[in-house]
Amino acid sequence: MYQYYCLNPIAKIGLDHFGEGYAKTEDVNDAEGILVRSADMHGMEFSDKLLAVVRAGAGVNNIPLDDCAQKGIVVFNTPGANANAVKELVLCGMLLACRDVTGGIDWVKGQQDNADVAKAAEKEKKKFAGTEIMGKKLGIIGLGAIGVKVANAARHLGMEVYGYDPYLSVDAAWNLSRDVKHVLDVTEIYKECDFITVHVPALDSTKGMINSETIDMMKDGVVILNFARDVLCKEEDVLKGIASGKIRKYVTDFPNTITTGKEGCIVTPHIGASTEESEDNCAVMGVKEMKDYLENGNIKNSVNYPALDMGVCDQAGRIAVFHKNIANMITKLAAAFGDEGINISDMSNKSRGDYAVSMFDVEAPATDEVIKKLSAVDGVFRVRVVK
Repeated sequence: MYQYYCLNPIAKIGLDHFGEGYAKTEDVNDAEGILVRSADMHGMEFSDKLLAVVRAGAGVNNIPLDDCAQKGIVVFNTPGANANAVKELVLCGMLLACRDVTGGIDWVKGQQDNADVAKAAEKEKKKFAGTEIMGKKLGIIGLGAIGVKVANAARHLGMEVYGYDPYLSVDAAWNLSRDVKHVLDVTEIYKECDFITVHVPALDSTKGMINSETIDMMKDGVVILNFARDVLCKEEDVLKGIASGKIRKYVTDFPNTITTGKEGCIVTPHIGASTEESEDNCAVMGVKEMKDYLENGNIKNSVNYPALDMGVCDQAGRIAVFHKNIANMITKLAAAFGDEGINISDMSNKSRGDYAVSMFDVEAPATDEVIKKLSAVDGVFRVRVVK
């Protein structure tokens, strides 16, 4: 019986996928798996029982990834599960930046006692006139699950789309409209596009990528959209761009004291993934990832360990070893099995940065002695008996 703990409310449609053999616990220290959305896990003490953390969403800045990796705790996220929700809000953001819809609505609300509101509207509507997005150039930085959906939808709306992603995956390339211009230099997007939207993770190489230098390259009247991470934009520089007239609007889903209430800023309350469908999709995807890992040791969509899939074990045992990504580890691990006379029928070793995982299907159940020997190998974080 596996036990799981929810740090945040998780959609029931997802939890229902656990089925028999799983139970929800009210004590986090009893859980083999934790499901989380936005709760801050930094500073948490993790019990020795904890094997996996699943973030029902994409961003994982609320989880101490390295600390988890060094304890052999695999952290998963659910990329793409909320992509459609974010895509739709990006499109909404472009329209709000071009048409003063909210200003017009607020004006009408103020006319509730005006019997001639229809006549007055005809006189006032010119104040809320805007521009159309059809025929405009949209630059998308980051062609992951969300970026691809935004690109394809924008093409259907008649926009000319430029896409930049030096790490474009095969799956993304297959799903991307052939009409999207794939540029190899991001400065082409800065210089050519009327709208620029960022869809990249917050890395050292991407933080502050929208700054005074890149803004200076942009066309006058550019619209910048940020539904990825607030740290991708140096927002003080953005405000200067708005004041100078270089930037027409800045649309962001991350409210803070820098942009909230500022002229030229359209700020939504971090609702990019806040749809019933998105929360359901994330919950279902996250639970399936956790189950496959707990039952089979397979790793898919981890953010601190490499992907590894050996299917369902049909041998007597399966052992997963989490360790540093250093030379000669496989030889030492295999020797521990050999010393105990346990034959390895199949194995896989994958690495990601400083961390690696090796999984062994063996023809006899692992003994306490072999587990002890594996754990004693220098550089091993954790040995897990999957079966």
